[in-house]
Amino acid sequence: MDREWGVEESVGVAAEPAVVYRAVSEVRRMGEWSPECRAVWARRGPLRAGDRFVGFNRRGLFVWFTTCRVTTAEPGREFAFRVDSFGLPIAEWGYRFASDGDGGTTLTEYWRDLRTGRGAPVAELLGKVFTGVPPQRRAAANRAGMRATLERIRRALAV
Repeated sequence: MDREWGVEESVGVAAEPAVVYRAVSEVRRMGEWSPECRAVWARRGPLRAGDRFVGFNRRGLFVWFTTCRVTTAEPGREFAFRVDSFGLPIAEWGYRFASDGDGGTTLTEYWRDLRTGRGAPVAELLGKVFTGVPPQRRAAANRAGMRATLERIRRALAV
């Protein structure tokens, strides 16, 4: 089975891109939407590029935390962050917001695996230990999680 290094999913949301961006970039709400993230510790208000936060995650019996740094914060356009664990690069997660021309938004969530280079074997082992998901199944697990997350955001922001 070939390993996927990135995936993305999209959904239509019945709210303008600025509204959807505000909700998604308020990372403390991620626990409401994500099937894996349970809570986020972050400062209040809009986060800017360079800001950091901590995600507390759970999958089945597995519980872990990650440190995150906002890499892109362009209101109404894109919000992304890099995830590290124990000082090792793990992934980049992001959201793109595009007007659908009818007052709504096409919201795209994307993930890119950063577990490459010298630290990759350790990062992959930690990923499997903490999440219970082997590297070859991570993209499929993330795709399923994205679909659930996007649907929950869509419902929460329905006008």
